[in-house]
Amino acid sequence: MLPQSGSLLAMMSFAAGTFSAGASNNPQYMTFQPASGVPNNPLPLIIYPQVAPGEEEDVARFFEDLFASHQWLPRWRYPIFPYTHYHPNSHELLGIAAGWAQILFGGETGRAVTVYAGDAVLIPAGVGHQQLAASDDFFAVGAYPRGMQPETRRDEQETLNQSIVEIKRVPVPQYDPITGGEGAVTEIWHPLAQNLTLP
Repeated sequence: MLPQSGSLLAMMSFAAGTFSAGASNNPQYMTFQPASGVPNNPLPLIIYPQVAPGEEEDVARFFEDLFASHQWLPRWRYPIFPYTHYHPNSHELLGIAAGWAQILFGGETGRAVTVYAGDAVLIPAGVGHQQLAASDDFFAVGAYPRGMQPETRRDEQETLNQSIVEIKRVPVPQYDPITGGEGAVTEIWHPLAQNLTLP
């Protein structure tokens, strides 16, 4: 259950629909209820709009260097899978390196978000994601906390209970992965993690 903090809840988006990451320069937050075979997570997904400077020529390298400097190891450069999937044993950090994409977060009852080159997205363990559409040049940099070996699961009912147990064990990062210190994770995830339990 979310703490009933008006200022905290006001920052989060709960309704289904579409959302453009570039609508604000401040981090955006979204939470999702469990959906079919997708467990999701009470911790909000965090969108960091336009992290990479506009004049940056190699956005992929910028994200790889930034993520690695904060102990999130870059593992791939690729588009997002075109089917709903999630990681029950690790949070995932995306840096949008080129183009744009519309990504459905949260499973079939979730929310479609359009992200652009320069944006970053922190996906809590268990939150479903699926690429719906993208520009021809779209790709992202994917990174995971040092020491994590992410497993990928589809939205299947038979693995749901096991996934929920695993998600509860995933540690909250000590620092914000974009700032390397205080930021959205320390301000939002840390207080929530002290009060939240998965269903």
